[in-house]
Amino acid sequence: MRSVRARAAIGATLVVAVALVAAGLAVLSVLRTNLIDQADLQAEVAAREVAGQLALDTPYGDLDLDDEEDHPVQVTDEEGRVVFVSKGLRAISGTGSAGVSPVPSASVGATLSPGDDDDDGDDDDGGDSTRPARGEVSSDDPDFSDGTATVDGKQADYRFAAVEATTPAGLTLTVHAGAPLAAEQEAVNTVRGAMLTGLPLLLAVVAGVTWLVTRRALRPVEGIRREMAAITASEDLARRVPEPDSRDEIAALARTTNETLTVLEASVERQRRFVADASHELRSPIASLRTQLEVAEAHPELLDLPGAVADTVRLQVLAADLLLLARLDAGEKPGAARLEVGALVREEVSQRTGDRIPVTVEVAEDAAYEVNGSRGQLVRVIGNLLNNAQRHAGSRITVQVAADGSGVRVEVRDDGAGVPEDERERIFERFVRLDDARSRDDGGAGLGLAIARDVATRHGGTLTVHRAPEGGAAFRLWLPRAA
Repeated sequence: MRSVRARAAIGATLVVAVALVAAGLAVLSVLRTNLIDQADLQAEVAAREVAGQLALDTPYGDLDLDDEEDHPVQVTDEEGRVVFVSKGLRAISGTGSAGVSPVPSASVGATLSPGDDDDDGDDDDGGDSTRPARGEVSSDDPDFSDGTATVDGKQADYRFAAVEATTPAGLTLTVHAGAPLAAEQEAVNTVRGAMLTGLPLLLAVVAGVTWLVTRRALRPVEGIRREMAAITASEDLARRVPEPDSRDEIAALARTTNETLTVLEASVERQRRFVADASHELRSPIASLRTQLEVAEAHPELLDLPGAVADTVRLQVLAADLLLLARLDAGEKPGAARLEVGALVREEVSQRTGDRIPVTVEVAEDAAYEVNGSRGQLVRVIGNLLNNAQRHAGSRITVQVAADGSGVRVEVRDDGAGVPEDERERIFERFVRLDDARSRDDGGAGLGLAIARDVATRHGGTLTVHRAPEGGAAFRLWLPRAA
């Protein structure tokens, strides 16, 4: 019951069942209404045929009644007394009078004495506008009712129509004629039985087809699940889930899963390289510092205190870089402080009093270049770019701050050898040094530019390298303006 196939089959079956039941009830209702309308028409025709004969002053005994068993007839006078019933009628209900034995009354076809029809002062039309005129049948819609009748010992349900007629002598009679409902009931029962018989079979077919179709549609999902389970068990991120040939959502799921595995594999591999490179970079200053301390312990006069301090500082800087990268990899969000980039650059440059090459700052005095972000991280980016320029510049370093579209551009240029075009992306990788001949002390650990790009990306910006007009490298930091 917890599987998608079972839920889909049950859901589809319930929806079809509700739809079929609603449709079946509607069909039965329409069928019953149509059959009742047909019975009403038959009853009205029979009633009007008898009423027409009575309006023509036909005696009761001479009335021509067709099919008395299917159309029982009861005639009542103005006072509700039964004056005539069809042959074989033994009981009746639903007509307003249960009588089936005619009582003495004025006979149709009899000649009334003068004044007999004027007892109430009525005119030839009877004085009652609701009754038909003499010798006529009511043109109003008849009254219909449901009832039963026993004809020749057989009781059945009927639909009765009541039609009034006035004889030439001024006697108003009501004719009740019935039409059998047996055909209607039989048709409704037949249709209902067919629906009740076919509904379970149809629902079984719907459930089975839904189960099979869903099972076939979800078969690739099961293959994806098995492969993912195997990847988890083996920890082999190089494996990929099978991609079906279809162009549906499952194929898109498989492609997205493989893309996720590719990114995850690259991330894990990058993390492994990071750990290995970090261990290698940390090993050198730690080993050097330990060696100096061990020598100093055995021979205090040989202690290289400046070297030990330098190794300690280098170790501290490397540890800080590694911790910052770890926080960035963990998804640490930058701050939301509002910062003025021009002031930030001036402040950072003013504090670098020990640089070998003076830095020229180009920032418009009356311009405000504000961004949102972390002050410490953006200062770190500017510092790393300046450190890189100090290592490679010949005699000139320029920092320019300017507006660039919807953002702020900070460009650090030098007049050094520049960066080869095919290496302009590789230099932003971690622990990468283009000049392998440089010493570690001079070249650093190869983390400065990697940290700078990661921080820029976290702030919604970019960091790229181009060729500077001075001939060296131009590192271009772009950050979105503060809203």
